[in-house]
Amino acid sequence: MGMTTPPRTLAEALRARDDESLAGLLRARPDLLNPVPGDITQLATRAGTRASVVRALEHLDRFSLQTAEALAVAADPAPYETLLGLLTGDGRDDGEHRDDAGAAISDALPGALATLREQALVWGEDERLRLVRTAREILAPSPQHASPTGLGPTVAEATSGMSPGRLQEILAAAGLPATHDPVSAVTALAALFTDRARMGELLDSAPAEALSVLDRLVWGPPYGEVTPNPTPPVKWLRDHGLLLPVSTRTVVLPREAALHLRAGRAHRVPEPRPPAVEAVANRDPQAVDSAAAGQALLAVNTVEELLKNWNGGGPPILRAGGLSVRELKRTATALEVPEPVAAFWAELAFAAGLLASDGEADERYAPTPAYDDWAELPAQDRWAHLATAWLAATRTSGLVGGQDAKGRALSALGPELDRSAAPEVRHRVLALLAALEPGTAPDPETVLARLRWERPLRGASVSAGDTTDLRSRIALWTLNESELLGITGRGALATHTRALLDAGPAEAAALLAPLIPEPLDHVLLQADLTAVAPGPLERPLADMLSALADIESKGGATVYRFTPGSVRRALDAGQSAADLHAFLAAHSRTPVPQPLSYLIDDVARRHGHLRIGAASSYVRCDDEAVLNEILADKRSVTLRLRRLAPTALAAQVDPASLLEGLREMGYAPAAESAEGDVLITRAGARRTPPRTAPVPVPEGPPVPDATLLGAAVRAIRAGDTAATVVRKDAPEAPGAPATAPGSLPRTTSAETLATVQAAAMTGSALWIGYVNADGAASQRVIAPVRVEGGFVTAYDHTADEVRTYPLHRITGVAELADDATA
Repeated sequence: MGMTTPPRTLAEALRARDDESLAGLLRARPDLLNPVPGDITQLATRAGTRASVVRALEHLDRFSLQTAEALAVAADPAPYETLLGLLTGDGRDDGEHRDDAGAAISDALPGALATLREQALVWGEDERLRLVRTAREILAPSPQHASPTGLGPTVAEATSGMSPGRLQEILAAAGLPATHDPVSAVTALAALFTDRARMGELLDSAPAEALSVLDRLVWGPPYGEVTPNPTPPVKWLRDHGLLLPVSTRTVVLPREAALHLRAGRAHRVPEPRPPAVEAVANRDPQAVDSAAAGQALLAVNTVEELLKNWNGGGPPILRAGGLSVRELKRTATALEVPEPVAAFWAELAFAAGLLASDGEADERYAPTPAYDDWAELPAQDRWAHLATAWLAATRTSGLVGGQDAKGRALSALGPELDRSAAPEVRHRVLALLAALEPGTAPDPETVLARLRWERPLRGASVSAGDTTDLRSRIALWTLNESELLGITGRGALATHTRALLDAGPAEAAALLAPLIPEPLDHVLLQADLTAVAPGPLERPLADMLSALADIESKGGATVYRFTPGSVRRALDAGQSAADLHAFLAAHSRTPVPQPLSYLIDDVARRHGHLRIGAASSYVRCDDEAVLNEILADKRSVTLRLRRLAPTALAAQVDPASLLEGLREMGYAPAAESAEGDVLITRAGARRTPPRTAPVPVPEGPPVPDATLLGAAVRAIRAGDTAATVVRKDAPEAPGAPATAPGSLPRTTSAETLATVQAAAMTGSALWIGYVNADGAASQRVIAPVRVEGGFVTAYDHTADEVRTYPLHRITGVAELADDATA
């Protein structure tokens, strides 16, 4: 702080930062906080590790990354003008750059450098910019590998193993004076390639075919294979040093020559500005909100329908986890949606904590107790719960049907669908849509281009075995899922979604509520045995109607159809014919049609005429003719019936199968208990034990809050003070070995006690060496407050808190120098 000389190391550069700048580094690279570094030197060391540098590079935008790549191919250190030249070129443009490209790069470069400096990837003054060594190793070319810029190694690197005789031959062919010093020869050859005039003359004398070879190598990769007898153009390039041998069959275009051919540019197309998100349509914001609200209501109803279908116990879980392909198809058929959409709804219910495994030996999916609470909420609150869960979920349903790294199929609700990048991509896509004018539907390709510019290195998920741009795929899925969920309407972001992103779910639900129609308490009965629900129904009405009729079509108006099977289902649930007549009369805005009344009475008249029990099972009926008719029917053969008495038949199948078989034959039997009473078969609600929603898989360490950052910065500063503080040398005992610089102070127990007591009385600070219970030694700066009972209580500047230390664990003490305590 207040340094007057340029920093010589990254640690010195970090030490010169203020607290706000250090907090910015820790915020941008939270992996440096685990655990909190003991001092600035530890922080710098950790910031230079390969894993941390790779993670930091992955979070750079394209132009910041291009700036780092340009520094990696420049000399170390490099002045600002050299870096700018590598990005803008030396003025010999070949028409690929527009006139304003240089100005755009000049305007954007300070910001890119500030980003690299903030993340401790670049340090030093503008006259001596240095890229962190680990980043240079990752981004710079080597004799075996090209850099991301497509440039190869320098002349010095490529000729490091070349014989002096071969160097002399190249100098002679290039028209350079001979020298017996290999270093001078390499310097002369590099100077030729960087001299615009002489390099131009050399290329003017080259065969046209040789220039074609250079054109193929200039933008990378710079390596080429040659035969023992190369063609004349390749031989000419090799003889003149424009292609240098890397191995017996491989040659490389040296970096200096490539930069001349590129007009000094490190990148073919620098991208200082992010690509704009373009619109494909501008729609009426009110129409967008209405469309999104309708889809939001449909999303809530679809999730509810899915969980109702699994209310009595859902499909079994595969041994490896997840839904089988057959069960996914059944679910898609029941919901009347394609299989990928069915997988999305199932994953959404799972992420929202409404669906889970029941934990039984025969493991199945079932609704959780949280579903019952969710189902009682208003529609807008149910949607807000689903949308919030979707935004934070790392579950990625778009992967269903693909394969993992081992070639195994990925199933819906399976264990391999978490992608930690999903929440960040979803939020970023919606943020880009929110930046557009209300009602603007974006072009998906421009959204993908913007995301690739913002995170060019974070595309493929190597751990998951994906070979395509995972972020782009998640972005496309986000756009599709947003439309399904009512996040967007007709491609544009809805108003209630903007509130969800800015203010939270409560505000979003409040804005969505006026757009959702109020639940209705009536239907319209028609003579063709159908009922039309002109909108969403109140829950008791919807539940009763779903038991009494089958849904024939969905949409803005739901059509229900009454059939003998559906009426029998209501009777099985304990309703009587009188109850059904009263229910329909109370909830129909039209008179109850006569055909419907006849249907109910006819089914009720026959309902329970036959009684089913366990013998394995039996049939009893007071009408012997009915039993004779059943025995004579060929379809009853599979039931293996035999007469026990004039009014009773026995079967060799279980009661449920017998009940189902007789219903398929056109009868309306009813099950009875052991006491002879009719059994009421209401749909049992099966619930899992209490389950919490799945926790999203984090992408790296979480971003620390301001409190943690402030405490970490104070601890690092205090530790750095303890490590670098100027202290007085303690007098050494006669014959004792000298204390090595940086080692723990060593004093006798009596000297330690006397010095600590004196410091407690005067309020001065001390430098101590301390060994904890685990044997770890450390240096600390403390201000003793009290000394008693073999312990010293002191304010620890290193930890920024008051602590108590056993005196026997203090190796020694030393007073701080006067200038250090000033």
